[in-house]
Amino acid sequence: MTDQAVGGGHLPPEAARAPATTAPGPRGTAPRQDGAAPRPTVPATAAAPAPSGFIGRRRELKELHADIARAGLDTLSGRKGARSRVLLIAGRPGSGRTALAEELLRERAGDHPDGVLRATLTGPDGEPADTGRTARELLAALGTGAPPGAPEDELTERLREALAGRRALLFLDDAPGADQVEPLLPDAPDCLVVVVSQGPLTGIPDVRPCALGGLDSAAGVAVLSRYAGPTRITVDPRTADRVVEECGGQPAALVLAGAWLAARPMSSVADLCQALHAVPLPPDLPTGARPLFRAFRLAHDALPAPAARMLRLLTLAPGGLVDAHIASALAGCSVAVAATTLGEFAALGLLRPVTAVDDEVPGARAPDAALYLPYRLPGCLGPLVRELLTGHERPADVQLARARMLERTVRLLQSCRAMGEPADSPARQKTAGLPRSLRFSSRAAAAHWLRSRRGALLDAARIAVADGELDTLDRRLMAALTRTLLAHQGAEAAAPDLYALHGLVLRVAERRGLPRERAAALLNLGDLDGQAGRTAQAATRYRGALEAARSVKDPMATGRALESLGGAYTELGDWQRAADWYGRALELRLARGEGADAARLHGRIGGALSQAGRWGEALKAWGAAVGACRRLGDVAGQARATGEMARVQEYAGRPEDALRTCLEALDTARKAGDGRLEAALQLRIADTLDRLGDPAAARLHRAAGERLLGDHPE
Repeated sequence: MTDQAVGGGHLPPEAARAPATTAPGPRGTAPRQDGAAPRPTVPATAAAPAPSGFIGRRRELKELHADIARAGLDTLSGRKGARSRVLLIAGRPGSGRTALAEELLRERAGDHPDGVLRATLTGPDGEPADTGRTARELLAALGTGAPPGAPEDELTERLREALAGRRALLFLDDAPGADQVEPLLPDAPDCLVVVVSQGPLTGIPDVRPCALGGLDSAAGVAVLSRYAGPTRITVDPRTADRVVEECGGQPAALVLAGAWLAARPMSSVADLCQALHAVPLPPDLPTGARPLFRAFRLAHDALPAPAARMLRLLTLAPGGLVDAHIASALAGCSVAVAATTLGEFAALGLLRPVTAVDDEVPGARAPDAALYLPYRLPGCLGPLVRELLTGHERPADVQLARARMLERTVRLLQSCRAMGEPADSPARQKTAGLPRSLRFSSRAAAAHWLRSRRGALLDAARIAVADGELDTLDRRLMAALTRTLLAHQGAEAAAPDLYALHGLVLRVAERRGLPRERAAALLNLGDLDGQAGRTAQAATRYRGALEAARSVKDPMATGRALESLGGAYTELGDWQRAADWYGRALELRLARGEGADAARLHGRIGGALSQAGRWGEALKAWGAAVGACRRLGDVAGQARATGEMARVQEYAGRPEDALRTCLEALDTARKAGDGRLEAALQLRIADTLDRLGDPAAARLHRAAGERLLGDHPE
């Protein structure tokens, strides 16, 4: 019953005849609430809209171009400025500020061959976006990596370095203020920064502002004509002017009003004007916010109850990105019904598609492609929809919808991960039993879905953790996301995202008092810190992991923490502490009868003691390693450990002993069939013979070693 009730048959009849999804076209051709309206999908009964294009704002565009050409305050001396030129397009959300910025970028793109970089500085929840995360995303767009867990200052510095010497356009949309913009400004005079904000950027010097009001009457009528068709507008031009005035000339309000009229071929422009004027206003609503409020409430209140509820629940979508899977989980309807309803929302100007279907899911089956078409709720509508969600939905229902959405995300991640494994793997075969809508058509389609949803998936994990009441579900989500990233991207490429996920796991573990999970998260974070060169911080993580592991007597985590501490102090050059920690790890391995691990630790202790100059103790450790490898039948390991004994003897000033031991290692390497090791030992023997004054023998061994290297290339 829910599936049928949410379907398009309960929208206005004309709107219900619109296609399920907006017709794919060039990027950016979806209805845009923040600017001039490109062509939407309209019912067949409505008049055909004009070709898409930018409407109005020609005077503002001319002024922006003039500001770019005008000398800055720091170039009056004739020298080029040290930083990028900053243009500010200021206006209320819904005033067309983003559309104007995009048109400016389109016209200036030819002067900036290094391309356009885009970032939105306000999240879908209305909170300022994390500056470090924004910088990392911009670095990724430039093809420049950054260490996982790098602090904000390092990331913004790397961004400035990456942009130095480039001619690029940087578009910072929906900036809350100067504090979010200033750290991202490049020290690159040939770059241009375009910022969209509601107010001034106080504190940033030489900003050229362009303040937007409403569209003039002619441009506003053109927006209405594009959606509703020219016929009804032409026969009643004065009322059309009144509609533009009722909408305050705001493009977002005009888009919604025009789409409302397009969905009702039997209604007149006068009906639209009367309906807008009849929308009740809250007493404390600011004057400037009234036009968009009226147009939105007119569109929302005309929806059937199930569709209106779905629209309100879309504000829960992670990262503001919604597709048919997310919408169906939130609303509790089928995926097919959700896909149809999302397309109808787009036709009504309530959503905008992000990309074309073919770009989003390469190789996807045509019937399934629409299920992955992503949409976004326009930023100017976000606060209005969230307010309705709070007023209309019970907290328990919101929590249930969020849980359904996260559960669906886990299942999609499991399906995506399976596509990253071989075709005959059990996980891949298991996906054959999933519903068709949860299966990806190819590995490429699954990988593309993961790349395009990566930010939203990470936001889903953050939302689940912040909720505090979905800890079982959020742990499943983070585990599935971690495995999927590793399957499709590998450990190195996924490291920054894994760092964030391990941090979330740690947060949940500390909140719920889960020492095993806390130990695992700290160990993983410590490894990533160590790989990024933050060795002291890694050592601190390992100590915390050791404490947590010991509290629950977890031998595996305890052993790993002890050995990791030894490795951290090795990196720090504190050889004595490294040997001590390795020794504690060795005791645990010996007590558990883990011979291979014990042999490796004997060697690490020997290496640390060698670096500390404690030759006698180092020889004992390497001798123990030799014995352990012999007992395990590891002939190659025995040869390597014997060779290291010879090296220590050489360091200790005992070349004759070193020669005998190295010859013994050579014989063992031959038995192991390790040509590379045999070559290295031959060369080491040659060096020792040179020091002992036997150059002829040294030449023979060196020639043999070089011949072996040629026969066994690395």
